[in-house]
Amino acid sequence: MQQYRNTATATPRYDAVIVGAGFGGMGAAIQLKRLGLDDFVILEREGDLGGTWHVNRYPGLAVDIASFTYSYSFEPNPYWSRVFAPGAELKRYAGHVAHKYGLRRHMRFSTVVEGARWDEAGQYWTVHVRGGETITARYLLTATGFLSQPRTPDIDGIETFRGMIVHSADWDDSCELAGRRVAVIGTGATAVQLIPEVAREAAELTVYQRTPIWVTPKLDWRIPRPVQRLFARVPVTQRAARMVNSAVLEAIMVVGVLHYRQARFTNKGAELLARAHLRRQVKDPEVRRRLTPDYSFGCKRPTFSNEYLRTFNLPHVRLETTPIARVEPDGIVTADGRRTAIDVLLLATGFDLWDVNFPAFQITGRDGRDLGSWWRTTRFQAYQGVTMPGFPNLISLNSPYSYSGLSYFTTIESQMRHMKRLFGELRRRRATTFEVTRRANDEFLDRVTARLADSVFVLGACASARSYYFNQHGEPALLRPTPTLATLREAGRFPLDAYTYA
Repeated sequence: MQQYRNTATATPRYDAVIVGAGFGGMGAAIQLKRLGLDDFVILEREGDLGGTWHVNRYPGLAVDIASFTYSYSFEPNPYWSRVFAPGAELKRYAGHVAHKYGLRRHMRFSTVVEGARWDEAGQYWTVHVRGGETITARYLLTATGFLSQPRTPDIDGIETFRGMIVHSADWDDSCELAGRRVAVIGTGATAVQLIPEVAREAAELTVYQRTPIWVTPKLDWRIPRPVQRLFARVPVTQRAARMVNSAVLEAIMVVGVLHYRQARFTNKGAELLARAHLRRQVKDPEVRRRLTPDYSFGCKRPTFSNEYLRTFNLPHVRLETTPIARVEPDGIVTADGRRTAIDVLLLATGFDLWDVNFPAFQITGRDGRDLGSWWRTTRFQAYQGVTMPGFPNLISLNSPYSYSGLSYFTTIESQMRHMKRLFGELRRRRATTFEVTRRANDEFLDRVTARLADSVFVLGACASARSYYFNQHGEPALLRPTPTLATLREAGRFPLDAYTYA
């Protein structure tokens, strides 16, 4: 990896640098403002704010967690058009939040961070930006998201394909699908949204599936204007809807997955629901068999859809489960020698979390410790999913064991609470530097890994899931195995002596 020479001055330019202008970065910025730290900059590699809701614009894009829950609890949007809002509405919501809380003036777009180094003498971070600029700040907050580094499949010959290749995370609006022979590689949550839309236009559609996904019914409907007005005028009604939705998700997706030993019946109930949904939606028993996962519900992130499965009933749609051998200039050849001619290749192949996303750029802490190398050569770990020993004044908002509940906003708001308690103690002590202790970090790691012993990841049949929940060591180190309310409570009550202050 490239090494950087520290060119910082004796006093940092900013109180803080936030890397990422998605919902995580904006949540951190809002909390900094509440804490009285208004001299900060938000660096964003894309041309506008919104994170995944700016980058992703593929056909069919929508939130896959009910909109009541997929938003800041302190900034509800009463005007969602549907229970599962389209992606464009999430983008507009992000713009609304930025405007209301005065965040745009802090943002710098098209700014790529290549690395950051802790300056021991000055007790601050030097952030290195592509083009040679360096920016110094007392605190560094990384909010680069969990799904920010698209994965391109390593398939022999893919570079020789003469047609258009489009990754779902880099959608090309000029991509013409009508009347074309289209192939989609991947059947994860993105593909579940994309494939029905592609099938409406393509003359022929071949879906290449490596691992099937559990799909349950999507209780989606348009939210009438009178209900929107009720939410706006009587906010408690929307809070109630959020509470009910969160409780259902907690029971089905969190309890049944993370507390599999104690609530196996919940997990099995969700699996039975998904199997019944598959039977109702797909006519051909052989296609149903190939669309049925052979791993336990929850080993890989499940999703909701009323359209995806029934797409495979269409005469011009074919499900291909034989592995791909190679891509040719005008087609795909599977391992059994069969060749399918295609004009457009769509990649719904997900993201690379564990090899390049943790972290998304080089971070060098105390004594030259490289965060990415430390995680990969020891274990992926972060105290409360936020901080790491050896990395003072670093808040990592997308870290191992940080994702809590099913909505990303649960994670964001728990980390905002953690920041409030931590920076409040800094102010009380008149200190400027914090660092989590090795003991606190190790105790937290031992606790969460012990709790995972009750999860479906350990007790279920997950070997064939190929889930991004698991890192290269086979550890499900993404999700925090505690109930949502417990996570929020602990974020505001963690022991203050878990940190050292200076």
